[in-house]
Amino acid sequence: MSVIEELTRVLEARREADPEHSYVASLYAAGLNRILEKVGEEATETLLAAKDVAGDQGHEALVRETADLWFHSMVMLVHVGIPPQAVLDELEQRFGLSGIAEKAARSGADS
Repeated sequence: MSVIEELTRVLEARREADPEHSYVASLYAAGLNRILEKVGEEATETLLAAKDVAGDQGHEALVRETADLWFHSMVMLVHVGIPPQAVLDELEQRFGLSGIAEKAARSGADS
């Protein structure tokens, strides 16, 4: 089982957990707006950590903040009923497609 699959399983199980004993359950109980606030907070912290990377310095902080961002993004996905695997599947579909072509295909589909 991959880390994503295992973490997804845990996040789904936390839906039934006691919010007083589980951080994730407390996020679910607080609702989507609180989860989105956490995703935004972690995104900002990730950007700031990336900005502080210089040469070989700051990599560990950026990795930690990115892990926090991915984790909270997974909480968000599970909360709204989208399995995180769907994001990996989307990335897999895009693999080998140039970013310019992929963006043009999305723009055409959005019209």
